[in-house]
Amino acid sequence: MTAIEFNTRLTNEKQSLKNFALSLTHNTDDALDLLQDTFVKAITYRDKFEDSTNFRAWLFTIMKNIFINDYRKKLKRNTIMAKEITFDTSA
Repeated sequence: MTAIEFNTRLTNEKQSLKNFALSLTHNTDDALDLLQDTFVKAITYRDKFEDSTNFRAWLFTIMKNIFINDYRKKLKRNTIMAKEITFDTSA
């Protein structure tokens, strides 16, 4: 698949991806950030996409994985901050 074909197919999925991002984040700004991150990752790893596979599913998987990884990072960050606060107050 050429870069032009790839970008066209990616652009055609924009609204569906945006709707999915909104369903995950429940926030317009976060959904747009997630959409942008998905586009960047898809373009970066364009060579990893196999033409015989489902392009739409590939994009949705990228988005879901970005969302999950960001969620885990935020959860870990909040846990570390809570431990620091607990530690500071007990001193």
